[in-house]
Amino acid sequence: MEEYSIGIIEDERPIADLLFYGLRQEGYTVQVAYTAAEGLRMFAACRPDLLILDWMLPDGSGIDLCRKITEQYNLPIIMLTARSHMDDKVEGLEAGADDYITKPFELREVVVRVKAILRRIGKIRQQKEKQENILTAPPLRVNTGERLVWCHGRKAELTPREYDLLLYLLEHPHQVFTRDLLLEQVWGYDYLGDSRTVDTHIQRLRKKLDLAEQIQTVFGVGYKYLPS
Repeated sequence: MEEYSIGIIEDERPIADLLFYGLRQEGYTVQVAYTAAEGLRMFAACRPDLLILDWMLPDGSGIDLCRKITEQYNLPIIMLTARSHMDDKVEGLEAGADDYITKPFELREVVVRVKAILRRIGKIRQQKEKQENILTAPPLRVNTGERLVWCHGRKAELTPREYDLLLYLLEHPHQVFTRDLLLEQVWGYDYLGDSRTVDTHIQRLRKKLDLAEQIQTVFGVGYKYLPS
């Protein structure tokens, strides 16, 4: 499952709390700010995948903040407001918002719209990653062209052999491989070592990437990779 983060800038705390806990229950990482200034600091620190932004904030206009953010960053924004006139909706959309929800609202309406936008983001990411030779197997992302690995968003430092072994497992999820087969496919037919080499490299991958649950031992046989 793709991991997404959501930012909320909303000064009415009951509404902010409703959104925070409701979206957390859906599995999203959620950050909340209550003013425009706090929102900018939050955005700079965590760079969410989607922003839910109130129209009226105590220290400024949500519309102005929407314009400022969309001028610098490409991310979807859902505007929240008590204004229901069509001209207001048009103003919000022209400022860069992707969607518009009028208060009062039901939480499930927000969740449905968030999911719809994030599905679209996911499809765009997949197309882009395919073009850029990116292999995604949460929590891992691998740039196969440059042989780079990120885990939970952090770059991992792997040896060439550790990378080759990891990539082979990622390209064959759920399949069980014996140590001898991994030696043949990753180290090559002319490798003169023994199967304990595979065990050592598996242990290093688990430790470096915290993948004890994903890289599983099949007792008496070998190893397999289970995506999250």
